[in-house]
Amino acid sequence: MRLKERPESSPGATLVAFVVALALMSRTPPATAQEDAPSAPTESVPPETPAQPASPPTAPPAPAAETPFGWGDFTWMNGQSRQKDFPLKAFGDAVTLSLYLDVNYAYSFNHPRDDTFTGTASVPRHNEFDVNLASVGMEWNYRNVIGRLSLQYGSMISIVQDLDGTTARGRNNAVQNLRYIREATAGYHFDALHGINVEGGIFMSYIGLESYLLAENWNYQRSVVCEHTPFYFQGMRVQIFTSDRVKIEPWLMNGWQTYGKWNLAPSAGMALRWSPTEALSLISNFYVGSDSKGDPDRVRFHNDHSILLRYFDMPAASFVSKAALSLNNHVGFESGGTDATGKALPGPAHAHMVGSALSHRVWFSHDHLAFAFRGEVFSNPTRYLSQYPPPGFESGPGVKALQIWGLTGTFDVMPTDFFAFRLEGSYRHANVPYYAGPGGTTSPDGYQPTPAGYVPDIVQDQALVVAAVNFRL
Repeated sequence: MRLKERPESSPGATLVAFVVALALMSRTPPATAQEDAPSAPTESVPPETPAQPASPPTAPPAPAAETPFGWGDFTWMNGQSRQKDFPLKAFGDAVTLSLYLDVNYAYSFNHPRDDTFTGTASVPRHNEFDVNLASVGMEWNYRNVIGRLSLQYGSMISIVQDLDGTTARGRNNAVQNLRYIREATAGYHFDALHGINVEGGIFMSYIGLESYLLAENWNYQRSVVCEHTPFYFQGMRVQIFTSDRVKIEPWLMNGWQTYGKWNLAPSAGMALRWSPTEALSLISNFYVGSDSKGDPDRVRFHNDHSILLRYFDMPAASFVSKAALSLNNHVGFESGGTDATGKALPGPAHAHMVGSALSHRVWFSHDHLAFAFRGEVFSNPTRYLSQYPPPGFESGPGVKALQIWGLTGTFDVMPTDFFAFRLEGSYRHANVPYYAGPGGTTSPDGYQPTPAGYVPDIVQDQALVVAAVNFRL
């Protein structure tokens, strides 16, 4: 950390203060004792019968601690599962099985010759029916031993998991051995406060509001800001529920969407959630790590924070039954380190990322229909977070800033809480060529291998229409 002439609050101190503030907000006043109800009239006793002594009052049982966030229905939230019940109980309540299937058809008005998209991890192919993600898993909680194992298959893992470069560091670590594991964790639950969970393994990412599982998001394609943040981590976490409305979750990981580490030091993070009511949730996530190959002095910081507000709720209504807003803001930067010549790399003034996604969703017909509209902006001057760029897309000092804005509209038909048919249209514009154009990004004829000297055809605009079916049980 740089020394400054006058004391200023550091990011660490700010984070500690925020955690303390959340803990204080989570303290609820003791419940008010209920007033004694008036005694019911007793039956008169004949004089010759002696009155029986009254039984001593029975002490009420001690109230059980409320399950964290179990007091409300949060299935309306962006990035959360819509399921209200989980019928696949293989061994009573100890083990819950899960099934997930995401199938889509996407059409780009750029008509890329190789049917390959760039700049997104949500939809992989143009003008083809595609099994985007299929997953089967189980979650267990038996005598305080907790964990989950979910296996996955589909085109999405070719976009996300296959890009992990840390597996090329040394041996005994390979993408092909881990890419089919979506989650694999084991841990223990401690009956302290309102519950403490300690787990280790491969986790879904906590950064960004929207989920890796597209069925959980209001829009089928993730927002630009969430596409440029991690989808998985390998490490450990501790979930601390200070009350039934607050979660504090510190993390220790190998790196930013990696199975291994780029450098010696691990990455660290924190996830915070406060839901004062069922209709309002505040979420904030932090990350710090060294994620530049061979440069341990280069540090990355990232924060995203979200506000989710349900401002209308009338499930019995035949027309509008629910309405909600979702705002997800991101800010991050890289600092320190040098290039191959020993020159200092750009600091936060240039190596930063800012972005925001605002979504509005309205449910109709007893929550069986919904329409969500999203607007988004994204800026990344040195392009260090352009995770799914076209081949040859440059990043680093001296490049033109990558800036994107977009609009998305999604119509959902949801006959049940575990099945949905989705139809979506989207438009995105970048200030530099970023999306696959008519010539594609693979070769002149669209097929591999890519010949030497080939220049990908990339354009600044992309308009997509997507139809998808999501099933989760």
